[in-house]
Amino acid sequence: MARSTSFSDTDVAKAALTVIDRGGLSAFTMRNVASELGVAPMSLYRYVRNREHLEELIVELLMSEVDLTVPRRSSWRRQMTILVERVRVVLETHPQVLPLALPHRLSSGNGLRLSETVYGILFDAGFTGAQRERANRVLMVYLLGSIQFELYGSLSRTGTSGLSKLSVDEHPLLIEASRQQRTTDASKVFLSGLNVVLDGLEKSRRTISPK
Repeated sequence: MARSTSFSDTDVAKAALTVIDRGGLSAFTMRNVASELGVAPMSLYRYVRNREHLEELIVELLMSEVDLTVPRRSSWRRQMTILVERVRVVLETHPQVLPLALPHRLSSGNGLRLSETVYGILFDAGFTGAQRERANRVLMVYLLGSIQFELYGSLSRTGTSGLSKLSVDEHPLLIEASRQQRTTDASKVFLSGLNVVLDGLEKSRRTISPK
């Protein structure tokens, strides 16, 4: 079954990503990735040390898809909006990989460059060290939380179809919300929420950081 073909880190990461996209994280096993590559399971260890190493390669591949160039003459808000939206698009293309992105983002060269770019935008905008750290955390929580909500928690998803059977008298607002979400543009909602987050960060930038 084994082949003499040599695989690059990118080849191995793409195979693993294909396995996850197709079957979710529960299907992400070394055996299934080896099968995707067309090699025997033990042959996979010629290219990766262990599962954690493979997870790092996957995150590195994803982060390589994010264009880090932003218009330097634009406002910090415009720069951040462009960057965050690009990250969202990449992660939403492979939502099942989301649980791997956070723990491995700083073991990825591309992930490190992304973080440095975010901090750089905040630094140029005048955020202090403590403000930059808080802003980075808030942006990350909003970004990852929004993607997970769309994937698992949105009222417009088929898993919440039972809402239509609820009593209008007891749950009028919940039923109305579920109907509205079925016709809502998720991208517009995300950007609207991001503007609220940026408004708050802009306000915090103008205040003195607490000691």
